[in-house]
Amino acid sequence: MTVRINGHSLTIEQVVEVARQGEKVEIDPEAYPKMEESRQFVEKIMADGEIVYGINTGFGKLSNVSIADEQLEKLQYNLVVSCCTGVGEPFPTEIVRAMILLRANSLVKGYSGVRPLVVETLLLMLNKGVHPVVPQKGSVGSSGDLAPLAHLAQVLIGEGQAWFENELLPGKIAMQRAGIEPVILKAKEGLSLCNGTQAMTATGAMAVYDALNLSLIADIAGALTTEALEGIIGAFDHAIQDVRPYTGQVETARNLRLLLAGSEILANAKHSRVQDAYSLRCMPQVHGASKDAIRYVKGVIETEINAATDNPLVFPEEGKVLSGGNFHGQPVALAMDFLSIALAELGNISERRIERLINPALSEGLPAFLIKEGGINDGFMVAQYTAAALVSENKVLAHPASVDSIPTSANQEDHVSMGTIAARQARDILGNVQYVIAIELMCASQGIDFRDNEPALRLAKVYRLVREQVAMLENDRALAPDIEKTLELIKSGTLLQALQ
Repeated sequence: MTVRINGHSLTIEQVVEVARQGEKVEIDPEAYPKMEESRQFVEKIMADGEIVYGINTGFGKLSNVSIADEQLEKLQYNLVVSCCTGVGEPFPTEIVRAMILLRANSLVKGYSGVRPLVVETLLLMLNKGVHPVVPQKGSVGSSGDLAPLAHLAQVLIGEGQAWFENELLPGKIAMQRAGIEPVILKAKEGLSLCNGTQAMTATGAMAVYDALNLSLIADIAGALTTEALEGIIGAFDHAIQDVRPYTGQVETARNLRLLLAGSEILANAKHSRVQDAYSLRCMPQVHGASKDAIRYVKGVIETEINAATDNPLVFPEEGKVLSGGNFHGQPVALAMDFLSIALAELGNISERRIERLINPALSEGLPAFLIKEGGINDGFMVAQYTAAALVSENKVLAHPASVDSIPTSANQEDHVSMGTIAARQARDILGNVQYVIAIELMCASQGIDFRDNEPALRLAKVYRLVREQVAMLENDRALAPDIEKTLELIKSGTLLQALQ
């Protein structure tokens, strides 16, 4: 299927389809009149000799400098290349693809004053696989993601660097090989390409999609650990949740009841305790709160991916070009910091369950470090070290980026969002938590191996999937490859698909 963009109805799921699965994209024909009308209004302003920011002036602190008509193309070119100041490792290809899609979807709304040709060329790059090299660092998240978007636009005009057919090429050569004509930017078009929140929003869209899935996999891992530790399922009873009816809490408890239904291990468990530790008993409350937070973030991102975020904006029906601040990334910055906290908590509670599985004082009869011959074997001892290191790293990464600001452009831009930093941190935390939950799945599966009875039907399927990739640990071996294999079960969607 082809994803059709109109600036209003793009979903996070469609972003993922384009970014990861390579779905083709086209402009909704109904979007053309709005784009053409806004472009004609920009050209009328130039023909009338009006002085309007972003069309025939300098930028930022230099907005009081008027630019002659014969220099307007040079002005747009200079803006793009002067903003190409990004540093560090490039964004992954899927993030770059999402950036192109989101930038096109914002421009197609018809408030940016660019020619349809600009959007069409962006989509040609996307559909033919011309992927600009976009460094991750250099955006303060206000005046938009200037540096990242400039690196993207640089290839559009035939400069910079891009990947095409698995080869890193000069932008001009990549465009030539793909059969795409670079764009000569007209008035306002360079500014419209560079002004926007698409680097932070693309990173956020991919992260929140994976976070929603991971919140469900956390339930699966927690349920498998409950089996291995012969937990008490009364804590998940609907009556408890009904008197504190947060959506995520109710859903998590329902997931746990469904996953644990019919467990022979729990039905035959013999222990004297009447309640479990919080890392088991409070999964509905902790996992549920994270789910609610992730859904809030999803709502913010869905608004942002369908927003006009450059400056100034063109309103031809009102005869106005208005300067404002839709490029300011504060809504996304706050949401990404919230996502970081929500994900970090899923990792924190998972690591505590790992500790209970390997600690003989807490594991309800399981052998120390989940290995038969402890002493000669360390078992999963150091796997817990890795989980502990990851959750501690997350505590540093979860420090909110959005509370920081630093002036730019000679103090014209005196409050910035740091939204792109927040989004990158959230993505890093997501990766760490995926590893932690992979380790929990391995430890819980090892715990099941030491129980005499069968786990619940659905969890038996999870156990078998893990065992297809990772054999029971009977003697010490390097666990790093096993962790990567289990991680792939999470990232590929195999675990969730098996239970749907």
